[in-house]
Amino acid sequence: MSGSSSNAEQLLRHLEWTVLRRLDGLLQGDYRTLLRGAGMDLADLREYQHHDDVRHIDWNVTARLSQPHVRVFTEDREMSAWFLLDLSPSMDFGSGEQRKRQVSAGFVAVLARMLTRHGNRVGAMLYGSGVDTVIPARGGRQHVLQLLHTLQTRPEAAEADVSGPTRLHELLESAANLVRRRSTIFVLSDFISETGWERPLGLLARRHEVVAVRLLDPLELQLPDLGLIPIRDAETGEQLLVDTHDAGFRKRFARIAAQREADLRQSLVRAGVDALELSTDGDLVDALMRFTELRKRRSRLADGGSAGKLPTHLQQAA
Repeated sequence: MSGSSSNAEQLLRHLEWTVLRRLDGLLQGDYRTLLRGAGMDLADLREYQHHDDVRHIDWNVTARLSQPHVRVFTEDREMSAWFLLDLSPSMDFGSGEQRKRQVSAGFVAVLARMLTRHGNRVGAMLYGSGVDTVIPARGGRQHVLQLLHTLQTRPEAAEADVSGPTRLHELLESAANLVRRRSTIFVLSDFISETGWERPLGLLARRHEVVAVRLLDPLELQLPDLGLIPIRDAETGEQLLVDTHDAGFRKRFARIAAQREADLRQSLVRAGVDALELSTDGDLVDALMRFTELRKRRSRLADGGSAGKLPTHLQQAA
């Protein structure tokens, strides 16, 4: 076994014994909570019955036949998941022990292994200065090792001479063309990109179950008082010397960062995707459990709210 392959094996084994074992105990086998809406195929249409979920009503057929009809689904035993990986220069940043790129790789390894050991397939698309690598969707632990090996041996953006602004829309548009079958798609990025990615993300979410996995570092939100320090823009290479001892400067930086956070979250809401935030100083299991609880709460609200009631004009027909 080569050194790089051995590193991939060691990392995956470490994650299996730490992160995956903890998740197994907390999720109690309900791993599909993380993948709501995936793995379902339309099997048939039939008349509505009182115990049916009204969210499955096919309104076009109902209007045509003047009788409520519901879509009947069957669980697709083999589900595909795709990881769209932003590996642009800003993903190499990290103010602590981990960089955003390392956190991203850990997330991919954990989710890919969780999926493949239940018989599902995973694939990946990698973006540097463009979409330069596509790993087809396959199953099995060996495939996860290959994916992890590719991420580990890929040079950092600076070493690969990747420069210029990130064009995240290129990655999203490429995925829309490549991934035809309904899948779960994880978009892993810090979303430091040229504008224009919002629309293709929304279009992707119309066909697939899309989760935006946003990578961030605490230093991108608030600057500590470190005196005079050089700051380099990873995307453009521009360098500035800033005085972090200036309280006014730190406040302005925090205010701009908070506005960018609010704008980004609003963009993800408008695109209709769920979002998971992973920080370089955070715990992966805690982040995944918070995300799982969010999905459970949304599911309970949908079941107990107005979405669970038959419209008045259809109650007599039912």
